[in-house]
Amino acid sequence: MLNELLFGFEVALAWQNLLFCFGGVLLGTLIGVLPGIGPAGALALLIPATMALPPVTAIIAMAGIYYGAMYGGSTTAILVNIPGEAASIVTTLDGYRMAQAGRAGPALAIAALGSFVAGLLAIVGLVFVAPPLADIALRFQSPEFVALLLFGLTLTSYVSFGSKRRAFMMAAFGLLLGTIGLDPVDGIERLTFGSTYLMDGIGLVPLVMGLFGVSEVLVNIDDDIRQSALAKSVGRPMPTRQDVRDSTLPITRGSVLGFLIGIIPGGNAIIASLLSYMLERKVSSTPERFGKGAIEGVAGPEAANNSAAVSAFVPLTTLGIPTNSVMALMLAGLMVQGVSPGPTFITVHAEVFWGLMASMVVGNAMLLVLNLPLIGLWIKLLHVPYRYLFPILLLFCFIGAYVVNNSFFDVGVMMVAGLLGYWMRRNALEAAPLILAFVLGPMLEENLRRTLIISEGSFAVFLDRPIALAFLGIAVLFPLIGLLPAINARLTKVRAPGDF
Repeated sequence: MLNELLFGFEVALAWQNLLFCFGGVLLGTLIGVLPGIGPAGALALLIPATMALPPVTAIIAMAGIYYGAMYGGSTTAILVNIPGEAASIVTTLDGYRMAQAGRAGPALAIAALGSFVAGLLAIVGLVFVAPPLADIALRFQSPEFVALLLFGLTLTSYVSFGSKRRAFMMAAFGLLLGTIGLDPVDGIERLTFGSTYLMDGIGLVPLVMGLFGVSEVLVNIDDDIRQSALAKSVGRPMPTRQDVRDSTLPITRGSVLGFLIGIIPGGNAIIASLLSYMLERKVSSTPERFGKGAIEGVAGPEAANNSAAVSAFVPLTTLGIPTNSVMALMLAGLMVQGVSPGPTFITVHAEVFWGLMASMVVGNAMLLVLNLPLIGLWIKLLHVPYRYLFPILLLFCFIGAYVVNNSFFDVGVMMVAGLLGYWMRRNALEAAPLILAFVLGPMLEENLRRTLIISEGSFAVFLDRPIALAFLGIAVLFPLIGLLPAINARLTKVRAPGDF
C-alpha cells in the first residue's frame, strides 16, 4: 500500500498534474464563492476541454474543481448569508451569526481547517477501506434510500430554532414546491398551470438565492441599516485556542459521518451536513447556543460535506456507480478518456487511481494555503458600507440565477422567492427546513415510487430489509423524542393536586 501511495505521489507531483490540480482547486474555490454556478455546471462545460489531456490529468483537474467548490461554498454562507453550494445551507445557521457578532475570521478559518482535516481523513479511508465499504454500499437500493431520506426529512426540524410546528410547516411547503413539474414516473404535469417554464420544476439555485440572498438585502434595506450588521468589529482573524478545542471533536465526528454518508449511492453532502449539525446539537451540553453563533455548528457540517465529497469517489472508482450528479459527470469524463471505473479499475488503471488519491492530498493542502491567507481579504469586505455592498450582492444573485439555464424566468423565480423570504423573516419563519425538504422530497418520491412498483404496491418490502427498517425506526423515534418534554409537561400539569 505504501509503495502504491508513493507511486501516486510521483504521478500527482509531475509538473503538468500539479499545475492542473492547482488550477482545478482555484477554479473550484471561485465557483463555490460565486453562488449559482456549482461544480456540476462547471464540469459539464469543461469536460470537452479535458479530452486533449491524459486521463490522470483530466480526473485530477475535475476532482479539484469538485472539492474546491465544497471549500469555497462556505465563504459567502458565512459572510453574507448566501450559500455558495447547497451543502453550505447548514453553515449559514451559525456561520452568519458568528460574522454578525464580529467573528467572521474564526468562522472562515475553522471552516477551512475543518475541510482540510476532513478531506485528509476521508482520503485515508478511501485508500484503505474502499473495497469493503463499496460492498456495503451495494446493499443500498430503493427501499434503503426511502428510509434514509425519510430520516433526513425528520431532521429538518433540528435546523430550526423556533417553533417545531413552524419548522414542519416550512418543510411541508418545501415538499409541495418539490412536486412542481413532471411526474418522475408517469411524466404527467403537476402544478405547472400550463406553463412550459415550470415543466422542469422550480430551480434550486434561484430559490436559494431568493430565500437567502435577496431576502437578506430586503431586510437590511427595510431596517434602514446604512452599515450592515456585518460591519461591526471584525475581531481577531484567526480562531482562539478555545475555538480549536471546541471544534476538534465536531470536525472528527463530521469527518466520519460524512465519509459514511458519501459512500452510499444516493447519499450526498447535504444529508451529511444536516446529520452532522443535528448530532452536534444533540451531544452539546449547551444546545441553546446553536443558531446564535456556535462554532461547532460550522466545524461539524463543513467537515461532513467535504468528507462526503471525497468519499463519493469510493463507489465511483470501485463499482463504477456515481452517487450524485457531479460523480455522474466524473464518470462521463473518465469514459470520454476510455477509462472504465469498476472492480478492476485499481489494478488496470493504477496510475489514474493512485494519482487521483495522492492529488487529493496535494489539492487539500493547496486549498488550505489558498484559503487561510484570504481570510483577511474576505473580512475586509465587512467594512464596505452596505449601500455599496447590497447592489453587488443583488448582481451576484441575478447572475447566479440566470446562468444555470440562461433563463429570465429563473430570475423572476428568484425575485418572488426573495419577497417570500422577506415575509418569512418578518414572521419568524425559517428558510432552511423549506430548502432541505425541497431538495430531499423529489428524491424520496422517486425512490418510493420505484420501490412500490417493484414490490407491486406492498409496503411489506421495508420490513424485509434490515437496513431500511432500522432507518425507518430511527425516523419515527426522533420526532417522538422531541415530543417527550411536551408530553411530560402536560402529564405533570394534569397530575398537579390543584387540578383535581
